[in-house]
Amino acid sequence: MMEEFLKNELSFEYVKPTSYSGGGCINNGRSYDTDKGRFYLKYNKKKGSHTMFKGEFISLEEIEKTNTIRVPHPVSVFSQSPSGSAILIEHLDMKSLRRKEAELGTKLAQMHKFNITNGEVKEFGFKDTTCCGFLPLDNTWKSDWIQFYAENRIKPQVDMLMDKRGTNNVGDLRNLYELLIRKMPIFFKDIELKPSLLHGDLWSGNVGETDTEAIIYDPGSFYGHSEFDFGIATMFGGFSRKFYDAYFAVMPKEKGFDQRNSLYELFHNLNHWNHFGSGYQSGSISIMEQLTR
Repeated sequence: MMEEFLKNELSFEYVKPTSYSGGGCINNGRSYDTDKGRFYLKYNKKKGSHTMFKGEFISLEEIEKTNTIRVPHPVSVFSQSPSGSAILIEHLDMKSLRRKEAELGTKLAQMHKFNITNGEVKEFGFKDTTCCGFLPLDNTWKSDWIQFYAENRIKPQVDMLMDKRGTNNVGDLRNLYELLIRKMPIFFKDIELKPSLLHGDLWSGNVGETDTEAIIYDPGSFYGHSEFDFGIATMFGGFSRKFYDAYFAVMPKEKGFDQRNSLYELFHNLNHWNHFGSGYQSGSISIMEQLTR
């Protein structure tokens, strides 16, 4: 029983489930009241879930260290529980992002700027595996962002699609990938690339607000080009001009942003194709065709 498990693991005197339960398309979740406060437990019995939750835990820790933007405080991660692998985080009474959009933009920019200003991390990658959705990311450190994005982000997605669906079912994907890799350096001409700590999966379903502040959650962080976080934000929408204006007031938009944003949308289209099937095939191919013209 989960209540007894949490008592034993974390020395709670009492644990009581609340009426709040929820999750997403991947995990289930429930909040618990304890003598040390209210916490939210996400859990999943699928193989590989511990990698995902461990990556989320260290991502939340890394974001907290910047002291820029609010995330739920990570408490513990479990490889095994009565409900499978799990992560326990602070419960926040969140609602949909409305009044705090400008604050979110400002604080996200401050998070992106933190490492650029402090300069502790010099390469692109992360200290452990994180996930975007359920699929693990290759966060092996590289000194060159273009190489990292090509080899650690786009190539694994293309390889996965080729392995699962075969050449006959994915059309010109491999050829388009090869063309894109050769052209990619053009998109970054005259751009200074320094590692920023990223959320990694910043769509409108992973942001919110309390009565007092903007919140981000469910990260799959790594150090990369700051603009990467806009790829899925623009892919699914849900952010107003207030958010973008506030962000770019701190981190000014650079020449060629729109083309690079399409490049970053491509990763998320490919990742969704691998997660959810061929509904994302045409979008992925369309972006690659557009970028390789």
